[in-house]
Amino acid sequence: MTVIPPRSPSDPTPVGGRTHRPTKLEPAQLGFTPQGAVAWLSPLQLAATGVRVAFAAQFGAYLDKRELQNAFPTKVHDDHVHDEELWMDYIADLGDGFNPTYTMAYLLAQEQIEASGETLPRGRVLVLGGDSVYPTASGKAYEDRFEGPYRAALPQVPAENPPTLFALPGNHDWYDGLTAFLRLFARREGSRIGGWRTKQTRSYFALQLPHRWWLLALDAQGAAYMDDPQLEYFRGVAANIQPGDRIILVTPQPAWVQSEEHPLYYDTIDYFLRTVIDPTGADVAVMLSGDLHHYARYAQSDIGRQLITCGGGGAYMAATNHLPEQIEVPPRHSQVRRQSTGMPYKLQKTYPTKLRSRWLGSGVFARLPWRNPGFATMLGIMHTMLMLSFNNAAGRILTVPIFLMTAAVMASTVFFAVGLTEGEARLKPIILGSLHGIAHLALGVGGLFLWRALPFDHYKPAVQAALAVVVYLTPAGVVAALLVSLYLLVAATFKVNVNELFAGQGIEDFKCFLRMRFAPDGTLSIYVVGVDTISTKWVPQPSGSWFGPAKPLRPRLVDEVVTLGPAKQHAAPPAVIPADAPDPSHTA
Repeated sequence: MTVIPPRSPSDPTPVGGRTHRPTKLEPAQLGFTPQGAVAWLSPLQLAATGVRVAFAAQFGAYLDKRELQNAFPTKVHDDHVHDEELWMDYIADLGDGFNPTYTMAYLLAQEQIEASGETLPRGRVLVLGGDSVYPTASGKAYEDRFEGPYRAALPQVPAENPPTLFALPGNHDWYDGLTAFLRLFARREGSRIGGWRTKQTRSYFALQLPHRWWLLALDAQGAAYMDDPQLEYFRGVAANIQPGDRIILVTPQPAWVQSEEHPLYYDTIDYFLRTVIDPTGADVAVMLSGDLHHYARYAQSDIGRQLITCGGGGAYMAATNHLPEQIEVPPRHSQVRRQSTGMPYKLQKTYPTKLRSRWLGSGVFARLPWRNPGFATMLGIMHTMLMLSFNNAAGRILTVPIFLMTAAVMASTVFFAVGLTEGEARLKPIILGSLHGIAHLALGVGGLFLWRALPFDHYKPAVQAALAVVVYLTPAGVVAALLVSLYLLVAATFKVNVNELFAGQGIEDFKCFLRMRFAPDGTLSIYVVGVDTISTKWVPQPSGSWFGPAKPLRPRLVDEVVTLGPAKQHAAPPAVIPADAPDPSHTA
């Protein structure tokens, strides 16, 4: 086995210290190991997810490194402020399996792409909206799941218009307290990821763009407070923002649509808008996020503020059919004493469509058992033990083995419903989880009757156990996996385990990113590029990207082009919010 030495992210020639072009998707040639999609329902991953969610809920107290960034350099990135025209790309939720991640990286790296009759040149700025690695952050995980594929897509810095890259952390980037993220993206001297240059020095950043446009990226995870160094940084940025300027606000999560399940999520954003942005007299034209692995756009009108979720960079596709048709932002149930006036927003577009999402969800029976063999095996082991405990009870209703297995089944199903998402335990998932457990117990009783119909019941218990492993475990695991699939389909209609319904299927198609044009007249046009089918076969290329798709990709525009007007010339700032306005972290 060839051992590849560790390297700096700024090293453009990682293997052998020489320029090379790989001909095979092998680690020895690539300098990284292509990864398959994360098996989110594998037993170890399920347990780890529950633990990480618990830690994530407390990261502000134990893992938060944001306040330490006060020692890092402070800079507003204004390299393109005087450009007449600028193209900028946005992608999020990208560091999963190689095929979908590289499919999107390949499209981003091309000098231009054709989509629905539009010629769209490569963005000179690439913004990563969060979750650049799955399932957890580490130097090796970033190398294999993000940096390697992106370096392969754009191995050299283009001679003209070299692009820059800025990254905002998501919750998966946060699981190690931002250690690996800051080492990769926030190097004081800057670095390179393939042909993209990195320039940020903190986990949050501000871009001053042409024609009085700004992009502000906030590192505000979930319901956590906004740290003082970050607030001071953006207050310094706001001192240069003029009345009438237009702002793109990038956040790690689409709090505007998640606030129904997480009431505190929008409070920090609202506080930031009221105390930092509103006093400038600027207008937030777009609020942009990833985290949910689909595309969705809410707006009051075609030219009003746009609330966009675009998390189609590489992770499994997430449902759109459960998105509400109308939301109020800020939500009425906010727990902040002072908040902005709520305004209604209507759902304008989703990708995939709600109908397609519902149809894909129903495919769980065909996908879940076969894409999660470890999960099916775990269920088979559980049901084999459950059946044997019933069979060995010698006619007694309750024995210690039966009690232990029943308790284990019920605890597992309730945890599956309640413990995989943030928030307090609510009645609805507890009820659904309990009914799910009862269904598995009923399946165990059915398995008992089937087992007793077979000619094995007169053997000794040890022999029966061995025969059960050989004869019973596999079919029991498949049937139990189908029962879980049925539970997920039913529970999703009650908005419980919606994420697991699609995570278990691991659908890698239906990916998307945004390509934005700041025109000479000051308008912003947003193109939503979608790919219905990713590439799974790659062939080496003599130039450009190391590998190209065996069959041409078919990118298309999955929403109408959203065009927003230029900055206003005359706008008086509103009354300044008092400096002692309450922080949501202290008023919730």
